[in-house]
Amino acid sequence: MNDCIFCKIAAGEVKSEIVYQDDRVCAFKDLNPQAPVHILIIPKTHLEGINSASPSDESLLGHMLIVGRELARKNGIDSTGYRILTNSGKDAGQVVNHLHFHLLGGQRLKPI
Repeated sequence: MNDCIFCKIAAGEVKSEIVYQDDRVCAFKDLNPQAPVHILIIPKTHLEGINSASPSDESLLGHMLIVGRELARKNGIDSTGYRILTNSGKDAGQVVNHLHFHLLGGQRLKPI
C-alpha cells in the first residue's frame, strides 16, 4: 500500500530502528514506547489488521509470534515476562492500519 507508513518502513523507504527482519516480517522499536522494551512486529506484506487475515496467513501469524518470543529472549525479558498483543480497530486503539504485534516488557506490566 503506497501510503502505509509500516509498508514504507518494511521496504526501507522510511528510517526506523529495525531490530530484526527476514523475508516475511520486520521488527522495529516503537517511537512512543510504553515499556522499556517495546518492539513492533509487522508482516512485510500489507494486512490491515487481524480481521484481514485469512487461513492462508496462519503460518505468517505463527511466525510473528515466534519472532516475538525470540526478540524477548534477545532483550533479556523472556524469564521475567513479556506481553505480545495486537489491537484490532479504532476502538481497540489501532492507530496504523497495518497488522502489527506489540512486544512489551522490561518492567512489571499492569494486568489487563
